[in-house]
Amino acid sequence: MLAFLSVGILSLLLAGIPVAVTLFLLAFGIDQFFSFFPLTKALGQNLWSAADSFLLIAIPLFVLMGEIIVRAGIAEKAYRAMDHWLSWLPGGLLHANITTSALFSATSGSSVATAATVSTVALPQGKMLGYDAKLFCGSIAAGGTLGILIPPSINLIVYGFLTETSIPQLFMAGLVPGLGLALLFMIASLLLCLWKPSLGGPSNVASWRTRLNSLKFLLPLLVLFLVIVGSIYLGWATPTEAAAIGVIASLGLAALNRSLDGKMLMAALDGTIKTSSMILFIILAASFLNFALASSGMVQQLTGLLNAYDLSPFALLMAVIALFIVLGFFIETLSLMVITIPIVTPLIVAAGFDKVWFGIVMILFVELALITPPVGLNLYIVQASRRGEAFSDVIIGTLPYLAAMLVMAALLVAFPSIALWLPQTLSQ
Repeated sequence: MLAFLSVGILSLLLAGIPVAVTLFLLAFGIDQFFSFFPLTKALGQNLWSAADSFLLIAIPLFVLMGEIIVRAGIAEKAYRAMDHWLSWLPGGLLHANITTSALFSATSGSSVATAATVSTVALPQGKMLGYDAKLFCGSIAAGGTLGILIPPSINLIVYGFLTETSIPQLFMAGLVPGLGLALLFMIASLLLCLWKPSLGGPSNVASWRTRLNSLKFLLPLLVLFLVIVGSIYLGWATPTEAAAIGVIASLGLAALNRSLDGKMLMAALDGTIKTSSMILFIILAASFLNFALASSGMVQQLTGLLNAYDLSPFALLMAVIALFIVLGFFIETLSLMVITIPIVTPLIVAAGFDKVWFGIVMILFVELALITPPVGLNLYIVQASRRGEAFSDVIIGTLPYLAAMLVMAALLVAFPSIALWLPQTLSQ
């Protein structure tokens, strides 16, 4: 069965078959060749049960909130404000790229939306001021990955749904590693620009008056983050209700920004429908594949195989991490999650690892997949904003930030409390 899955996934994806269709075809293949009873008889019931979840409503709501924030121009103003506060550091706008990405991540929940927004705003500025194209593009692509780690994260919602893990716990677990990763990105930029100042462009020291005046442009995103995350952890709202509150708040912010009109709203709704449909279709397909794998005894087979090799828990974890790294080169991030979660998560939990902690580790390596060719989505998002330039520049520019991600992964493995301290503290 393992050979069937491996060959099937690679063959279908390389043939250009959509991810959701690939997952359904794999499930039908397992039903046909490896199951003792007809699994397709339960297809309707399984899809209905998967779709009939209050939690899934949060996904289109968070997507809509991000669309509104982008189209209202709020993210652009936040970038200008970060420029005023951070451009005096060696690296200048590189730090603004990363911090704006972190701040926007806390409202959009999407790496693609984050990378696309910051690229549009930052690239013309970086080119005009003479920043090194490689490092500048790399900082945007890497900063965009923060969108799936810093809450509210759509990918964390998907992980929580598929593994039946508390979404609030996952959100809190992702906050410290997410901010820590942003700090590591800034440190990497700082060290490189201290070593070679030409990489960072000219220093720009804004007056304190200008800095303080710019805070009003950061306030909307901070308010939105506090409204969403605060309402969840104070027990005032579920993640789904918090997403609805976030949409209402984002509409209010767009109105205050004088950018709320019918055209903008229709564009935001159109983008939301396209993105949400793709995500939810993949989730339904993943749900049926999970059912097929469980019914055919896949997990038991894997457990027996690992027991035969007598792997220690740490060795198992390293094997799973190596699997994520390799698959991340070839498989899109959400697809990587829904394909691997039903296989590896039961094994990891059985080995004694915390399910919340493993969710954060998985997301970190999913982030890595976003900036590793040939399928690294953020690489193409950044490149799309700089047509006519060498694609290799974007790839080379991400290398220091890939190293920073690996450092954070090592820290998470060595010190699980980095992820678990905050949710454990708040639950007491």
